[in-house]
Amino acid sequence: MTRPAPTSTAPALVAVIVANAALAFGPLFVRVADTGPVAAAFWRMALAVPMLAAIALITRQPGTAAPSRRVWLFVALAGVAFAADLGTWHLGILHTTMANATLLGNSATFLFPLWGFLVARAWPTRMQGVALLLAAAGATLLMGRSYQLDPRHLAGDLLCIVAGVLYALYFILMSDVRRALAPWPALALSSLASLLPLLGYALVLGERVMPQHWTPLIALALVCQLLGQGCMIYALGRLSPLVIGLALLIQPAVAATIGWVQFGEALAAPDFVGIAMIAAALVLVRDTRRNAKEPAPANPVPEEMR
Repeated sequence: MTRPAPTSTAPALVAVIVANAALAFGPLFVRVADTGPVAAAFWRMALAVPMLAAIALITRQPGTAAPSRRVWLFVALAGVAFAADLGTWHLGILHTTMANATLLGNSATFLFPLWGFLVARAWPTRMQGVALLLAAAGATLLMGRSYQLDPRHLAGDLLCIVAGVLYALYFILMSDVRRALAPWPALALSSLASLLPLLGYALVLGERVMPQHWTPLIALALVCQLLGQGCMIYALGRLSPLVIGLALLIQPAVAATIGWVQFGEALAAPDFVGIAMIAAALVLVRDTRRNAKEPAPANPVPEEMR
């Protein structure tokens, strides 16, 4: 009996690249919004939820079983984790450099793959270890000139590090949810679960919640939540934690480019070398998927949910 051809990961790889490119615009939209940073995170969710719900209903497959209690619990926990991540990260964005916020806020780059290897009860192969080290070196080189742990930025840097840990927790929870739910319902429900925590967080901090100018917030919802997180949740069901983690390093590269175009922060030769190293790491880890040594996605999605 012939074996079925393995499902191609190429669409998921494209999705995770698009996701990280879109998410890298988040700090820019938060800075130009006229609300508080946590309130901006609330509107990111509130404006995106109706569209996510509509897409989830349109793409719903007939006969889909109702989620179990465990799935509902993990969706709720993921929403709270994402709310805490976004609120903390948006606060950090205003207290440190754009490059620092993007790099430190994506410390899930390394935490999520480590969780994947822990679940698989396996150490990285030699090639995977090389890919991780190459990516880490590329990110360090890319952000080396702007990465400043000084008193002015220390509070913002620490907030972004905490956000990165919460982001990894969100990934872990959502990778489990994706076993039972298709991408759009999973994202719609987790986004809905984050609304009240974010609104309460903003009110406790005394932030301005109602905006006068909606454009940055609409862009935040469409680009970051609908496009960025939509592609990311799709990729979570198809790619291993290692690939997802390394792909997160695309965000600092794109953020550096935005800083170059928007704020005149010209990229030098070391920046281009860093970007090339990250790209090489992604290609390297993509090739390792062709052999059996790399752990598969820790929570593979049933074929009918893809």
